[in-house]
Amino acid sequence: MKKKILCVVGARPNFTKIAPIMQAISEHSKKLEAYLLHTGQHYDEAMKHSFFEQLNIPEPDEDLEVGSGSHAEQTAEVMKRFEPVLDREQPAAVLVVGDVNSTIACGLVASKKQIPLIHVESGLRSYDRAMPEEINRVLTDQISDLLFTTEKSALDNLLREGIDKNRVVFVGNVMIDTLLKNLENAVPMEQTLASVEGAEQVLNKSFALITMHRPSNVDDKETLTSLIDTLSELSSQLPMVFPVHPRTKMKIEEFGLMDEVTNNNILLLPPLGYLHLLGLMKNAKVVLTDSGGIQEETTALGIPCITLRENTERPVTVSEGTNTIVGSDPIKVKAAFDDVMSSGGKAGRTPELWDGNAAVRIVEYLDAWVE
Repeated sequence: MKKKILCVVGARPNFTKIAPIMQAISEHSKKLEAYLLHTGQHYDEAMKHSFFEQLNIPEPDEDLEVGSGSHAEQTAEVMKRFEPVLDREQPAAVLVVGDVNSTIACGLVASKKQIPLIHVESGLRSYDRAMPEEINRVLTDQISDLLFTTEKSALDNLLREGIDKNRVVFVGNVMIDTLLKNLENAVPMEQTLASVEGAEQVLNKSFALITMHRPSNVDDKETLTSLIDTLSELSSQLPMVFPVHPRTKMKIEEFGLMDEVTNNNILLLPPLGYLHLLGLMKNAKVVLTDSGGIQEETTALGIPCITLRENTERPVTVSEGTNTIVGSDPIKVKAAFDDVMSSGGKAGRTPELWDGNAAVRIVEYLDAWVE
C-alpha cells in the first residue's frame, strides 16, 4: 500500500511549484501517492481553473475555500479547516511549497500534530521582515523536518538560523521544471493581444513587459505615481505591455493615474493565465517586475529583468542570472533600462540544477525518506 503525501497549494505562486511535484509522484514514485489540498487562499475561481487546466494539475482532492481576509484571519481560517482533514487522512507527511499564508498555516498544524513536514523552496531570504512572505519563510523552515532548496546560498541562510544541515537537500527549482516543460505550449503573443485595442504598437516589435503588485509599490500614492511616471517616460523608447493585477488597477484608478498610463505607449491587459504570460515573457526585450518568481523565470529564459524592489530573496538571479535590483528609484530604473537599450542588458547563465528535473529529484529522495 502506497504512503500518502498531502500536498498543499494555496495561491497563484504555488501552482507552478506543485504541478511538477504532482506529476513526478504519479510517474516516478514507487511507494508514494499524492493527496492534493487547495486551501482556497487564491479565491478567483476562473483564474484557479485556468492555471490548473494549463499546468495539467489534477482537481484537488479537497478545497477548503478559505477566501480573503487579513493575514491573521486567513492563516487562522486555514488552520481551523485543515486540522480535520489531517485527522481524517492521516498522511505519512505534509508537503508545502513557497511562502504564502497557506504554507505556514498548514505547516503549523502538521508540526503540532507531529506529522512530518516537507518544505519545498526553503532557505530563501530577503532579510526584509516588513514582507509577510519573509515571516512565512523563516517560520516554515524552523518547523520543517525536510527542507528542499533551489539555490546553494539557501543552505548558508538555514545554517545561520540553527537548522541542521542533514535536514537540507539541494534539488534545484521546481518552478523552472514547469517553465521548461511549458515553453513550447506558451500562447503566442499575437493570440493574447488579438482583441486588445492598440496592440499593433507591440506586435512584431521589441517591447517591455511590466508586472507589479506588491503593496510597497502600489499601495503608496507617492511611490506608485513615481513608478508610473518613470514607466510612462521610458515607454517613449520602448512600448510596454502591462497585465494589470486587480490590486494595482484599483490603486491606479484611486490615485487618478489611469490617464497617464493609457496616454502613453503602455498597453494594459487584464490578468493573464500562466501560458499567456509566458508567451509574452519569452518574447520581451526586458521585464520590469516586483515578482519573485518572474526574477527566476527571466533568468532561466536569459531575458534581462529589472526588479522594482529594494531586495530579493532569490540572490542567484542577481549573482548568476539576468536580474538587476533597482527599487523604485527613477534614476536606478532608468539606468538599468538604458543599459538594456544600449547593450542588451545583463547577460547571465542558468543556475545549477535548474534543468527541469528538480521534482524528480525530490520524489526520488522522498521515496527513500518516507517511512
